[in-house]
Amino acid sequence: MTRQNQAPTMKDVAKEAGVALGTVSKVVNGIPVGEEYRTRVENAIEKLNYRVNSYAKGLKSNKTYIIAVMMPNLVSPFFARLTDYINKALTQRKYRMLFYATDYDPEQEQEYVILAEQQKVDGIICLSYNPNLKVSENVPLVSIDRYFGAAIPCVASDNYSGGQLAAEKLIENGCRNLAFMRIGSRLTNEPNKRKDGFVNTCEVRGIPYTLKIVEDGTPYSAFEDFLQEHIKEGKLEFDGIFCVTDSLAHQILVSLDRLGIRVPQDVQIIGFDGAQYFGDMEYYCSTIVQPLEDIAETCVNMVLQDRSAKVPSLVCLPVSYAYGGTTRG
Repeated sequence: MTRQNQAPTMKDVAKEAGVALGTVSKVVNGIPVGEEYRTRVENAIEKLNYRVNSYAKGLKSNKTYIIAVMMPNLVSPFFARLTDYINKALTQRKYRMLFYATDYDPEQEQEYVILAEQQKVDGIICLSYNPNLKVSENVPLVSIDRYFGAAIPCVASDNYSGGQLAAEKLIENGCRNLAFMRIGSRLTNEPNKRKDGFVNTCEVRGIPYTLKIVEDGTPYSAFEDFLQEHIKEGKLEFDGIFCVTDSLAHQILVSLDRLGIRVPQDVQIIGFDGAQYFGDMEYYCSTIVQPLEDIAETCVNMVLQDRSAKVPSLVCLPVSYAYGGTTRG
């Protein structure tokens, strides 16, 4: 029995479960114990309605058990799903997520870093568009897609291999004149390598290709104008297109339909990211799939690991191809 009108303590849980106080502490903190002991402790916690005092726990360990996560937005299926996986990975480790949507604004990113540091977060995971982002040396930072230097770990998909795979799939499906389309930041980042992998494969295989690359903020009409310029007598000059994201691929599909070009009969399209309708249904298009769950797990493991441990400056995770109706089956 617990003291009347007082919240149960860890000692109460230990007494109810018939185990040592240290065993309860291990279960609460996610440290492995024998299955029988873990079950007894969890049953006692449920029976007593015991709740961990996060504030007291933080004071004792000099931690807040909070990780700040910065993404451009949660509108994009890619960012939304990646954030969801990060949140799940943190929750499994008894951490909480403090989320900031930066809207691609470098200045806002820096302001959010300052806010996160004021909240005494235990680390930051970010997908940044600020090449000069400044973070205190006392706050572990893990970057997604943006390489800041040897001291800051970066986690990314193998974008170069993804570009190679997209070109290989289009060629394998009979395409003999390819186009690459990209809209994105002029900053140096890992996704830039998608073009490099695509170009390398085309040149090795002797396949002609055309690049259409525009910077963020350019009206989408630039792509539609590009497509129209390459339609001769009702036929598109290209028979295969690789788009740097699924979002762009979707827009290209809409334009081609409006121009009377059939997909995949007249031209085949491959995007990049692995975006799915409602998050877990059909793919928007045939696509190079990023391993979002693995990216999330890797980021969380790295931001929580001991600061004295050796950390690789870049971790590239393997991608895969998925059929989504915009290539020949």
